[in-house]
Amino acid sequence: IKIINRDVSRAGLVDILGSTQMTNIQGEEVQKLDEFANGVIYRAMDHGGHLCGMASEENEDILPIPSEYPKGKYVLLFDPLDGSSNIDVNVSIGTIFSILRRVTPEGTDGTKDDFFQPGYKQIAAGYAIYGPSAMLVYTAGRGVYGFTLDPSVGEFLLSHDNIRIPEHKGIYSVNEGNYNKWSEGMRNYIDWCKKDIPEENKKAYSLRYIGSMVADVHRTLLYGGVFLYPADVKSHKGKLRLLYEANPMSFIIEQAGGKATDGQGNRLLEIVPDGLHQRTPLVVGSPKNVDEVER
Repeated sequence: IKIINRDVSRAGLVDILGSTQMTNIQGEEVQKLDEFANGVIYRAMDHGGHLCGMASEENEDILPIPSEYPKGKYVLLFDPLDGSSNIDVNVSIGTIFSILRRVTPEGTDGTKDDFFQPGYKQIAAGYAIYGPSAMLVYTAGRGVYGFTLDPSVGEFLLSHDNIRIPEHKGIYSVNEGNYNKWSEGMRNYIDWCKKDIPEENKKAYSLRYIGSMVADVHRTLLYGGVFLYPADVKSHKGKLRLLYEANPMSFIIEQAGGKATDGQGNRLLEIVPDGLHQRTPLVVGSPKNVDEVER
């Protein structure tokens, strides 16, 4: 994360801005920084002996541990650089990761069985956000903690102890440009957000949307409210990746006292994956806000 942060912060100076002119397994244009961050994480994690395999949003198949290194008891899933298309305009981006305990025999290469586990089986998850400061937000299933990189000593220092998401906040975060593609229920919710309803003592909610998921969820975690990425007529199964984005973010939000669903009444962390690059809708945030969306 320190290496990625260093190069993100000077991206305009070292010719890693812009596109590689290639597309990834998702059919999305690969940015030079995506490719760079992907390689940095793999090279940092392939030889330590903790992992038996990795999976990245940028690669079609499992990334094996080289044969000369020991195989550990965990698998790592990661989105190396979420929101990377925003780097050219200096908007906060991030790295998201998820860690699962393997289910296959130790000492062997990891298989898809190790990766296709529901999100509630994660033993750790976190994200780094590269903004005015670099911050690491992390959970190992016992609360959520935030660490800020102090460049003067080169270390992440605990800056946000035991983060708790507010119970409710009058803020929603969504790409409203997709409004006409959503279900009637989702459109009704957004219409309701915008209304003053005196008899319910409700004021119109504020819209906050950055367009970099890690930044939007980070703000939701600290300030409260709800982040939505619903299914639509074009993307019936949603757009976010279950294993690399939705599961780790949902685990963090739940550990901070929030809720996460697929927007269709199902707890996000109970979805059993059937593909490395499976997509899902996502509604995540303060518990009472998520209840409002479900209602």
